[in-house]
Amino acid sequence: MKFKQPWLYALTTLLSLSAQAQSDERSGTVEIRAKAENLMGTASASSEGLVSAGRIAALPILRPGEVLEMVPGLIVTQHAGDGKANQYFLRGFNLDHGTDFATTVNGVPVNMPTHAHGQGYTDLNFLIPELVEQIAYKKGPYSASEGDFSAAGAARIDYLQRMQGHLADITGGAHGYRRILLAGSPQSLNGQVLYGLEIFRNDGPWVVPENYQKYNGVLSYSDGTRTNGFNITGMVYKSRWTSTDQIPLRAVNQGSLDRFGSLDPSTGGETHRYSLSSQWTQTTLDRQAKAKVWALQSALDLWSNFEYCMSSIQATGNCAASDQFKQAEQRKALGFGFSEARYNALNWGQNTYDTAMTWGLDGRTDRISPIGLYKTTQRKLTDTVREDRVIQNSIALWTQHETRWTSQFRSIVGARADFYQFDVQSNIAVNSGHAKDRQLSPKLNLIYTPQSNFEVYANYGTGFHSNDARGTTITVDPTDKTTAVTKVDPLVKAIGSELGFRTELVPGWHSSLALWKLNMASELLFIGDAGTTEPSAPSKRYGLEWNNFYALSSTSSLDFDVAWAHARFVNAQGPSSYIPGAVSATANIGLSVDNMGPWFGSIRFRYFGPRPLTEDGGIKSGATSLMNLRAGYKLSPQSKLSIDVYNLLNQKANDIEYAYASQLAQEASPVMDRHIHPIEPRMLRVTLTHRFQ
Repeated sequence: MKFKQPWLYALTTLLSLSAQAQSDERSGTVEIRAKAENLMGTASASSEGLVSAGRIAALPILRPGEVLEMVPGLIVTQHAGDGKANQYFLRGFNLDHGTDFATTVNGVPVNMPTHAHGQGYTDLNFLIPELVEQIAYKKGPYSASEGDFSAAGAARIDYLQRMQGHLADITGGAHGYRRILLAGSPQSLNGQVLYGLEIFRNDGPWVVPENYQKYNGVLSYSDGTRTNGFNITGMVYKSRWTSTDQIPLRAVNQGSLDRFGSLDPSTGGETHRYSLSSQWTQTTLDRQAKAKVWALQSALDLWSNFEYCMSSIQATGNCAASDQFKQAEQRKALGFGFSEARYNALNWGQNTYDTAMTWGLDGRTDRISPIGLYKTTQRKLTDTVREDRVIQNSIALWTQHETRWTSQFRSIVGARADFYQFDVQSNIAVNSGHAKDRQLSPKLNLIYTPQSNFEVYANYGTGFHSNDARGTTITVDPTDKTTAVTKVDPLVKAIGSELGFRTELVPGWHSSLALWKLNMASELLFIGDAGTTEPSAPSKRYGLEWNNFYALSSTSSLDFDVAWAHARFVNAQGPSSYIPGAVSATANIGLSVDNMGPWFGSIRFRYFGPRPLTEDGGIKSGATSLMNLRAGYKLSPQSKLSIDVYNLLNQKANDIEYAYASQLAQEASPVMDRHIHPIEPRMLRVTLTHRFQ
């Protein structure tokens, strides 16, 4: 039997359609956009998907990280200043700032292990949405190519290799919002060049102006295509801001604090991120090889105050010092990846089966020196809680074998082996030390295609997230240095399974359904705000997701997804089994139109369901419903004017809610209360876009 190499054809077809979708998006062709996102015959799970540039371009985006809300079921919020990483929610997880959801941009990991603020910290403020070509996402621990932080899911964001000509965007809006973007591809005899330069400033609706300033740039050179070629990309990002953190609801209700006010006007941050990366791909008739290398240098200084006066009153009897603290780090990281796929035919008895054998090697090293937690007052250092120097190394070997047993049935069997080393040198000698761990993660995916427009999936796999290196060697609480604390497991295992289907029974309507389950050996343990560890129980989650994209016509499309999840601690008794922040229901609905004469636009509705805020479930957050609108007019073939309206219905709701004890200056003792960060009121932004050669 002659080998037909279906995976190679499917892969190249998918990539070419994706590129075509980007090109056709410029003329608003929704039909091609839908075809590019149809993964029938190539996906390994119903929860796997692809978001094209056309859909991203139609979004009214408040913050860059919100492009990830095109991953069905994923909610992106903010609980502090906009320069800080977003807060993410998916599949019954409060992912904090990125734990358990792995994100890469142009092959460079965004999640930061052993981060000063939060494990897996995912700051996407450097992202330029206009340059995104596609987002390829997966959910669950079923893919051997995905490692740390991917238990709930993963997203790979790719930039364009080239634009048609040049693009200039000028945006102005309420509360001092200003943004200038210049991007494009100059003519080049050899290869393809892409550049982007963004200058940004915003005060926001806050009583204390945010004064968020951002400078952002990208420059890349590509030769060949994504399937046969290479690229080199450099990125530079720097920002600073004043933060209005979450505030106690009691102060708002009493009238002593404005809903958009602050109890500490000196909180905020400064950060930068510089990266250089290269990716290479070679494809032949029976082989595809990929390689990447990357280097990153980043730093963060973050001043926060969530309890206001509680610790300072307990220590001194007054609030002169407040409870402000600083988390800071300086990081250098290097990484690489290599994979090879071999397409062949397996002879077994009288039968011959088409196969794809893939293996890969990934490595990463992080040098974080120093990484610290400090007590501060109005950003002035008053005491060092802990300061460490960390070296963290990891390497992984993975493989998967895909076999097409019949024209209707195929399987993907894989495994991943990860090895980690941690070296911590602390200013508290007894908290220094070395640790290491390893994790073997088997994977199994079964795919049945009874007809060309219907596919059924069964998936099983194990995955993990790493814990903060400081938690793997800690022995005493860094605050009092007399209280013993428990070390964390370096790697926390996750076990997931899923049943689902994908269909296109109605032409142009792509629909998928997934019933999933995920067990975690423990929730995240290291508490960066305190510099210590906290006991945590194993957890279990299960849920249902229904995702849809419908090309209504060549000029309009409708997408909608709904998700429900149940999340509990497994060894807790009675009413203490709720997982704080675990969202149970989400929905996202969007309608986009283009090429309706000179008019174009989109409207999106997002529902963020209630969450338990305490382990007994006694305090729950409210639900948040948000609607955003984009309307635009093409002034000429080269120019267009668009208006974005955020929070169209001017809802008075919250981006985030927490429940914990805090103490104000005038209070005699701590008070258990809700702490909120409100969504911005209705805001309008106007953008003038011009394209030129």
